[in-house]
Amino acid sequence: MPRLTLLLLAVVAACSNTQAAPGEARVAIPMQGWRTAGGAVPSQAEFSALAATCQARGGALDSCLGDMGLRRSP
Repeated sequence: MPRLTLLLLAVVAACSNTQAAPGEARVAIPMQGWRTAGGAVPSQAEFSALAATCQARGGALDSCLGDMGLRRSP
């Protein structure tokens, strides 16, 4: 019985999806109003990847997204 409990605990720990570092708060970044250089709306996956890169770099998010090729639409 203790082996089964240990196995179940290991499976639950392996299945947990915690990508943020301990103590790091995840902040939702709204993607409304952002456009690519060509004027198209980025997909959720594209925007999430760029926003995650900018958050990892630190600094101002708007200027980082601008450096990555996104711009605010009027």
